[in-house]
Amino acid sequence: MQHFLPNGQVLLLRPATLEDAPALLALYQQLTSETGFLLMTKQEAAALTVADEEAFLHTFCHHPQHLMLIAVIDNRFAGSVSIKQSGFRKERHLGQLGIAVLHEYWNMGIGRRLMTAALRWAEQHEDLEIIHFNVFANNERAIQLYRNFGFMEYGRLQAAFKQSDGTYGDSIFMSKRIKNG
Repeated sequence: MQHFLPNGQVLLLRPATLEDAPALLALYQQLTSETGFLLMTKQEAAALTVADEEAFLHTFCHHPQHLMLIAVIDNRFAGSVSIKQSGFRKERHLGQLGIAVLHEYWNMGIGRRLMTAALRWAEQHEDLEIIHFNVFANNERAIQLYRNFGFMEYGRLQAAFKQSDGTYGDSIFMSKRIKNG
């Protein structure tokens, strides 16, 4: 899927492949150095290898019940979105979403386009009925994006995250029913 950004650049959204492992690893390492809103720390990301990333990607590339899309601008990875279906039969109707965009590409509509593509895929998925995730309570920009897509808060876990400076942050659990079973 090709889109034009406000600055005139072309955004390509495409499924990840195993060959993307080195570039995706570099993307996640940069993301963890830019933001504290991800579960993985900068140090944990730095310890990952291309083989680790290939193993992670394998769970998406060879399983049609999962989705991993990459946002590419001028042959550079700018972000990604994933939906992973639960492996348990009783939870097959659930898909867990993850999304991240490099800071330099914020406010360009990339997160919105990634979300739109992921939700369209999920709506066509045979089993998925509910998309869910958790988000740092202080990540107001992301929460607003999710609300714009109809996601609702269904719970909060206090002190769910402990930052490197020793402070704690709450986690908000959000979900959206995309179809009835």
